[in-house]
Amino acid sequence: MVKLKVGISSCLMGDEVRFDGGHKKSAFCVDELSRHIQLVRFCPEVGIGMPVPRPTIRLEQHSRVQAVVPKTGQNVTSELASFADKVQVKVDELSGYVLCAKSPSCGMERVKLYDPETGHAQKAGMGIFAARLKANNPALPLEEDGRLNDPHLRENFVMRVYVFSQWKEMMQKLTKHQLLQFHQRCKLLLLAHNQQSYRELGKRVGEKEVIDEKFAEQYIVDVMDALSKPASRKNHTNVLQHIQGYFKADLAHERREELSDIILQYHDGILPLMSPLTLIRHYLREFPKEYLEGQWYLTPYPDDLKLRYGL
Repeated sequence: MVKLKVGISSCLMGDEVRFDGGHKKSAFCVDELSRHIQLVRFCPEVGIGMPVPRPTIRLEQHSRVQAVVPKTGQNVTSELASFADKVQVKVDELSGYVLCAKSPSCGMERVKLYDPETGHAQKAGMGIFAARLKANNPALPLEEDGRLNDPHLRENFVMRVYVFSQWKEMMQKLTKHQLLQFHQRCKLLLLAHNQQSYRELGKRVGEKEVIDEKFAEQYIVDVMDALSKPASRKNHTNVLQHIQGYFKADLAHERREELSDIILQYHDGILPLMSPLTLIRHYLREFPKEYLEGQWYLTPYPDDLKLRYGL
């Protein structure tokens, strides 16, 4: 089976390409994610010909944000942005991207942005390469290495990667029927993350007679945006109770009560999300439901990543 691909800053793979000749190896990416996903390395600074080690780069606020080497005054803004354009052919194959936090090239948010007059900095910038990457690929799931230490953000990113990979496969034969199927399989995920978006997107898909490229591009951008915020415990509980209803005629009173109690214990923070999900998946094997079996919510990614144990 061909692994789906995710881009990653080279230093997060342990490559010694940082300005000081070091790295920022991400244990989760290297030891866990790489078992299921092919990680494709990129280093913008090396890509534009800068040496290792090298003088530091910083973001400065001029008429527009610029990446400058303070020691020499060299401006590498256009080079870093152009590198994103240069590697776009490879990025087209990706289902996500893990960026190096705080980097003036790859930082996704809160990168130090300097006032060249005073030397004061605010954590308000976005790396030049990261900004162009996002502009070129507005639906592509992006995340930073530091934020992946948060179990909710980690799970959310990997979930989006797998959903986006399903979209990329479907895009090769996109019809309204295929789009309706994709939307249907996303239903419970969207309900857990953003109920309003689910309703609005469903209405748009239902009313559109012919699915053209422009509509499809905006649709997946909106889906990825709706999924980008981790689902709340309350919303998960609503979805779990919705699923519970499908087994109403199959389960004896005691078993229905057991499932209801486990869902409420999850709601109250006593049990992790995997507890009700494991029981639901057991019942689904015993009492197959075609609709539920097609929902990515129940198995959005490989179980052995253990991403829902901490939720």
